[in-house]
Amino acid sequence: SSRDWAAKGPCLLGVRAVIAESFERIHRSNLVGMGVLPLQFLAGQNQDSLGLTGHETFSITGLAKAIEGDFSPGLRIAVSATDAKGNATKFEALLRIDTPNEAQYYRHGGILQYVLRGLLG
Repeated sequence: SSRDWAAKGPCLLGVRAVIAESFERIHRSNLVGMGVLPLQFLAGQNQDSLGLTGHETFSITGLAKAIEGDFSPGLRIAVSATDAKGNATKFEALLRIDTPNEAQYYRHGGILQYVLRGLLG
């Protein structure tokens, strides 16, 4: 369906994370299912307020620790956006992996990889 492709397309293009002001429920879930990390700006923040142009290189830290072990929803992740001149804008974003099952899917790179690993033992 077109909803699936809204997540498959970015995944096939190599997108590893999406940062947005909000997510439609099914789209967010589909992103996780494709192994694309959904991150949400904190309340009061957005691309404009942070001075982001979309041409930055983004680094996300603390992700492995956030989705391992005793996963709980609503975690904040550190993000650094570096422009072409090397100037970095650091901010926190809300990790929108909302359930322990979604954390499992993401750890495996998506639902398909999770299912295949389960079948192979």
